[in-house]
Amino acid sequence: MKKLIFILSLIVVFGCNNETEFSPEISYLDFSKNILDYRITPKDSIDKSGLMFSDQGAWFAYSLPKTEYNIIGFSGPFLMTQDNGVWSSPMLSGLFITTGNHHDYLFDLKKDTIIKNSYSSHLEQIIKNDKLELKQELVFLSGHTALQKIKITNITEHPIRINSNIQGGVSDIGITFSIEDDVIKLTSKNSKAIGYIQTSNKVSRKDIVDEDQFHAILFDTFHLEPKQSKEIIFSQTFIFPEYSWEEEKALIKNSNFDSILSARKSEKNSELQSLISAKKDKFQEDKYSEVLAKAHLTLQNNWRIPAGEIKHEGLFPSYHYKWFNGFWSWDSWKHAVGLSYYNTELAKKQVKLMFEFQNEDGFVADCVFRDTLVEKHNYRDTKPPLSAWAVAKIFEKDKDLDFVKFMYPKLKSYHEWWYKKRDHDQDGLCEYGSTDGSLIAAKWESGMDNAIRFDNSKILKNEEGAYSLDQESVDLNAYLYAEKRYLSTLAKALQHNEEATRFENEAKVLKGRIQSQFYDATDGWFYDTNLEGNIFIKGEGSEGWTALWANTATQKQAEAVKNNMMNPTKFYTKVPFQTMSADHEKFNPLKGYWRGPNWLDQAYFGVKGLRNYGFNEDADNATIQIIKGAEGVLGKGKSIRENYHPITGEGLNAQNFSWSAAHIIMLLIKE
Repeated sequence: MKKLIFILSLIVVFGCNNETEFSPEISYLDFSKNILDYRITPKDSIDKSGLMFSDQGAWFAYSLPKTEYNIIGFSGPFLMTQDNGVWSSPMLSGLFITTGNHHDYLFDLKKDTIIKNSYSSHLEQIIKNDKLELKQELVFLSGHTALQKIKITNITEHPIRINSNIQGGVSDIGITFSIEDDVIKLTSKNSKAIGYIQTSNKVSRKDIVDEDQFHAILFDTFHLEPKQSKEIIFSQTFIFPEYSWEEEKALIKNSNFDSILSARKSEKNSELQSLISAKKDKFQEDKYSEVLAKAHLTLQNNWRIPAGEIKHEGLFPSYHYKWFNGFWSWDSWKHAVGLSYYNTELAKKQVKLMFEFQNEDGFVADCVFRDTLVEKHNYRDTKPPLSAWAVAKIFEKDKDLDFVKFMYPKLKSYHEWWYKKRDHDQDGLCEYGSTDGSLIAAKWESGMDNAIRFDNSKILKNEEGAYSLDQESVDLNAYLYAEKRYLSTLAKALQHNEEATRFENEAKVLKGRIQSQFYDATDGWFYDTNLEGNIFIKGEGSEGWTALWANTATQKQAEAVKNNMMNPTKFYTKVPFQTMSADHEKFNPLKGYWRGPNWLDQAYFGVKGLRNYGFNEDADNATIQIIKGAEGVLGKGKSIRENYHPITGEGLNAQNFSWSAAHIIMLLIKE
């Protein structure tokens, strides 16, 4: 198996406390306090019963311990460097503190006061008894390194002798310890992993025991005078082979923990300010600020730096689900729009990531992965064309013309690909399809894998390597209409006036086709049709309001669709605007995936569609009900889910889901 490199560096510094006070404005940061519940001590390497914290695009994460053992530290790290995410250890670097006899513990985690807090900037825990107060903080220095500081204060009137050591073992995931050149080294048989644990203070002994599965660093005994504080600062680094360990080691050496923590607080405070200060007027209450903080942190926890096959930063759909440790195209476009409200640079990288996997004919891969020995890229299908929407929304925020210049030819090629490869009868209306002729991949291409509109679909060959379903889809053509409008806007920005006019003219023609072919005046709904355009494929689904999102419906059509959307027996459920009407015989949210659950991207398209046609009160009411009805979106602790049961509100499938978070931002923020 091809190996990866990660390096674990543990650099420990003791010294009397000379702490410099850094006081960034944290009023917005406070909305992120304990907004997600990170408390877990994993039972084994694959225990995902809790959530994990990461930052700066790191491929590893931590949690707050949920244990009464007298060892102090953070759970993990949880490694996304191998095996689609596993815990390296319940606590890889735990601190033991004793006095006198080495079994005379200075802290009793069953009795002592323990306070655990999380913010979007860092994790912290405080442990206090009648002798000592200990504060431990964790912050990410970079996408490779997390820093930890432990500050121990003697709160008595008497000196206290302190024996201390850092120790930990590894889960059964192929990692072993050794000592080379007086440095503890970690090696993994499942990744090209080199780990180093090193200290700059006086060490009495370093040990590797239990068949190389356990390490310990024993420090010299010291005395802590009354009211005196001392600090232990160490780093853990996981670094891939394309990065320089020497450069990262120098960065760690020259870093100041307090300065890094202050910088992270300021960074997160600024990002949260961008979101919270831009809330729509209807959503000014603090509870909606907390929702935005939760959405922001959800995206942060799924952020990854380039590694292996991945050349740009981007977001997982969910680190929490083993099959979502990759990057999907239409997920990426949605993530990018959400990110554009507070971090346009990361939004641009997210878009660029997927276009590294664009073929010469314009096709963009469905999903891609860091290590193709673990997961293969999927070129069997692409995903709905929302990339021009993403680029246009980013451009609205920062007016970066260089980014538009870079992306425009790629977007245009992708747009034109649909008409070359996915228009079976060459009538100007496209179909979903596949490159390998499989029906399943053609359904995947819609993004709505098992939607009822595809129950009787068949696959047709257009040419070698290009196949279409035997139906023309309203959502696909609505997306393509919107894309023409966005491409026209971008072309104008680049002064490509002829192309801008061409796209506008094409959009006008397509708008008329959508209004006339896909709309059923009897039902007041937009449906897919057969290729001839004379038979509706019935079954009201969320694709029916994409025409409103794209602004392709007439006002009269939009009014009729709105009436169906606001009908409690159809779509206005506890969590409104789910993927199919609640009165349909095939409605099955628990087992349906795209046959009943509420996906928040589709709910957002519905709300935005209402706003496009002036139904703002309905849109506000629906937004309030979506946020209130979806389990765990409001309040602290629970994560944002992949989808929701529209009748009960129960969160379904993956936790910590990025596009749900991105669309929550879109629901609440002024556009």
